[in-house]
Amino acid sequence: MTPWTPPSRHLIRAANLALEPWRAWTSPVFHGLENVPGRGPALLVGNHTVYGVVDAPLLFFEIHRARGVWARSVADHVHWRVPLWRKVMDRGGSVDGTPGNCRALLDDGQMVVVFPGGAREATRREDERYRLQWDGRLGFARLAIEAGCPIIPFGSVGVEEMFTTLVAADSPALAPARALGRMVLGERGRRDDVLGPLSRGLGLTPVPRPERLYYRFGEPIDTTPWAGAAGSDAAAAEVRDIARKAVQGIIDGLRAEQAADPGRTPVGRLSQSLGRGLGRGARLVPHLMPGLARR
Repeated sequence: MTPWTPPSRHLIRAANLALEPWRAWTSPVFHGLENVPGRGPALLVGNHTVYGVVDAPLLFFEIHRARGVWARSVADHVHWRVPLWRKVMDRGGSVDGTPGNCRALLDDGQMVVVFPGGAREATRREDERYRLQWDGRLGFARLAIEAGCPIIPFGSVGVEEMFTTLVAADSPALAPARALGRMVLGERGRRDDVLGPLSRGLGLTPVPRPERLYYRFGEPIDTTPWAGAAGSDAAAAEVRDIARKAVQGIIDGLRAEQAADPGRTPVGRLSQSLGRGLGRGARLVPHLMPGLARR
């Protein structure tokens, strides 16, 4: 893992400015930021949404804004096979998601973001919406036990409603594209999660529909009761299952909030604003009436 310098204030300000149209489009809401420590080591563990990168930038910038810490991310190594994009990943502090790299970050006292579902969740089918796919994923739990650091569960909801899948990522129709992707990215094995689904968003375009994004950070999970048991599959599975239950509960809660939110879309938010404006006008009428009556 190469040395890394956090983004400068000027770069963060410029990136934040570039994200403003996306914030306006999605009107994100964040809950539980007080559960994110002001410093590491800590492991933030959550769900990947389809495509994986639609909601992540807002997550990292909000953590920095609210807690003053730049969280690092461990990501799929295929990101570093894409020219230019790998420079973006490096500059943002992401690292190839190997156990060694994650361990080095935690040893350095960093705040580390992990998506255990990885590419499985980012390339999911539409009927798997918001379903965590963590079976067999014990690495993050082992590392948290080893480091003795807390796990902060988090969830994100909203991206899945921005798209309608036209062709699933694992469809036979995309087999040639998957083969080409494996060749270009140097994945010589039979890995099929190098390509996302083909989707439409707004109308017939790929532009994401203007859905609100919802985020929540849950209470930290203390891993010290399993101290010294990082090598135990049973211990790692127990910690993983606790984290998975917490993340799934957060997702379910956010989906309920989404379903009940009248401001979920721009039209709904406009209606709310108009309603508030009319309400304020109605409250002013009694105060104006005496003056009008004297005229």
